[in-house]
Amino acid sequence: MGRVAVVIVTYNSEGVLGGCLDSLAAGAEGVELVDVVVADNASKDGSVAVAERAGPPVRVVRTGRNAGYAAAVNAGIAALDLDAVDGVYVLNPDCRLRPGAVAPLLACLREPGRGIAVPYMVNPDGSLQPSLRRRPTVGRALVEAVIGGSLAGRVGRLGELVTDPRDYARPGAYAWATGAAMLISPRVIREAGPWDESFLLYSEETDFCLRAADLGWTTWYEPASVIEHIGGDSGIDPTLAALLVVNKVRLYRRRHGPLAGLAYYLAVLGGESVRALAGRRTSRASVAALVRPSRRMTALPQ
Repeated sequence: MGRVAVVIVTYNSEGVLGGCLDSLAAGAEGVELVDVVVADNASKDGSVAVAERAGPPVRVVRTGRNAGYAAAVNAGIAALDLDAVDGVYVLNPDCRLRPGAVAPLLACLREPGRGIAVPYMVNPDGSLQPSLRRRPTVGRALVEAVIGGSLAGRVGRLGELVTDPRDYARPGAYAWATGAAMLISPRVIREAGPWDESFLLYSEETDFCLRAADLGWTTWYEPASVIEHIGGDSGIDPTLAALLVVNKVRLYRRRHGPLAGLAYYLAVLGGESVRALAGRRTSRASVAALVRPSRRMTALPQ
């Protein structure tokens, strides 16, 4: 029986954390759940109290500030004994594991070359929540700017976001996936190093998966594992939407240099500008952040 530890990142997550913790026992059927760490980013609500009431094996690690998702993941992992586990499951607190969700992911990590395993993600109503991504490129950014990410994701491999339900019906390798639910091999954690805390929120999971791929490790999607994700606020909160867009441009420039980075920036800016003209409030915020980067884009909303 494989051994798994869980790291859950919280920030004012009192309303959802209990449901996540309650789902772990059924979700871990078929594996040994040896440790659960709640890494809290100085929540102002009762998140820590919810975690402490859960009792062993749940432990709380306090970052002491709203340090960002990557910093909390790193703090949670640092509290683990990686020699005692076969996988570390990084989770958002608004995730709910379906029964037996962990075992298929752990089985994936036993295959050579697979270092990260991700589940089939659904919305609370049971509908597909697209979570898989292809490698970001200037061409994909241009296509998404012209026809939109949802449509681009359904046409061959044109889009970065994978939106065709048929792709989610079968397992396979992808460039990266949402960091809301990600089982990671301890060996990958050691080789790839800590999550990049400079991103604060968004693109940190992209960076980690791509760095793992640079070392020869695959991010593997397994539809036999199902998890419900209530979802974040980036689609409705202008500040978070802008942070998402700015960080993906930063990451692309960092990996590909200034010239390719400029081309990617212009493609993303063009797409957000079209959507802003169509009246999308979040895109107007993204355009403003891309054109006039500010210190606000390096700090999380408090």
